[in-house]
This record gives sequence, structure tokens and C-alpha cells, in this order.
Amino acid sequence: MKNKTIRVFIADDHNLFREGIITLLEKQNDIIIVGEAEDGFSLIAHYNEKKPDILLADISMPGKNGPEAVKSIKNGNKEIKVLFLSQHTSDDYIFAVIQSGGNGLLSKNCMKSELILAINTVMKGEKYFLGKTQKELDAIMNRFNLLSNKKSKENTDVLTKKEKEVLILVGENNSSKAIAEKLKVSIRTVDSHRMSIMAKLQLKSLPGFIMFARDFVREQNSVNL
Repeated sequence: MKNKTIRVFIADDHNLFREGIITLLEKQNDIIIVGEAEDGFSLIAHYNEKKPDILLADISMPGKNGPEAVKSIKNGNKEIKVLFLSQHTSDDYIFAVIQSGGNGLLSKNCMKSELILAINTVMKGEKYFLGKTQKELDAIMNRFNLLSNKKSKENTDVLTKKEKEVLILVGENNSSKAIAEKLKVSIRTVDSHRMSIMAKLQLKSLPGFIMFARDFVREQNSVNL
């Protein structure tokens, strides 16, 4: 019985890496590439028209990052299958991927055989997170949920007024460009505020920062109800 052809869409802002993955996968008899994007906004704009079976996406991309773009797409199509590829595979990135609704995370340094294995695993409706078991994934989710709740209750008085404005705008899913336009400052200034916030609140990664910002906004909104 002939295997069903897997329709793949690839999103990554590094052209050389994206083209390399496309070349590699096109050699597989049961895989075809139906589309590609180099940033989160382009991914959102073109994903649905291509109707892929699975999305391979980078986590860090211009405009909207991978998890944010996937959340936007899932608002209209909750059945999409997503495998993230990243240079960063620490537990906080796993947490961010799972929160976005992603089905798996794979290192960009993986072997071809593992990439194919991960694609086939996700296509079967299963998860693939660096070979971790469901018990290990549950432990990561529980730990970061507790950490997120604790941090969201911590005093943010250490932040300046402008840093709090940036924090809220990030929590409302604004890009650095959008924040710069709203605050009438440069993107470099926004990024500087972001780095300062992360340092003051001891947030070690961009996904962790975004998760904290969203929790902060949710907490503020619940207080104001």
C-alpha cells in the first residue's frame, strides 16, 4: 500500500537553513513542500491557502515568533500539526511550544533520520519533544506553570514606567515594531527595555519573557474586572 504524501510548509527566517531543509525533504518520496515563509506574518498570511499536513517552524522569527504565529493560525484551524525546529531546546522552550499548541520540538542540529522520525510521529497524532516521555513533559509543564504563577505575583516596582508599558504591550502580543510605533521610540530602544526587564526579573529566555508578560497582563485585567 502506497504511503500518503505528506504536504509540508516550512517557516524559518534563515534562508540557507530553510533552503537546506527543503532540499533534504524533497528527496523523500512521500513528502512534498507546498509553501515557505521567512517570518511570522508571512506564515499566517500563506499557511491556510497552501493547506499543508504539517508545519515546520522556527521559534524565533521577525514580526511574530513561531509560537505566536501558530496560536493565530490555530484560532481558525485547531487541527494543524506543528513541529518546531530551534537552536534552543531547553525546558522553557519546550514549555512555550506546548503552550502554543505545538506537537513537537526538534534541535536544528538533529540528524536527517530524527527529522523524518519526528515528522512521521507528529503525523500519526503523537508528540515528539527530543525523545522525552509524557511523564517528563508533564513535569516540565507543572514546574513552569508554578514558576510562571509565582513570578506574576512578584513585585514589578523594580521596573520603570516605560518598562512596564513595554511589558504590557508585549503581553498584548505586540511586535517590537508595533511597540516602537505606539511609544514613538526606535525598535532598538524597545529591545533595550526588553533586555532590562528580563535582567531585572531574571527571565532567562525570550519565550519565558513573553509568557511572563502575558501572565502579567492577565493578572492586571482580572484585578480591573
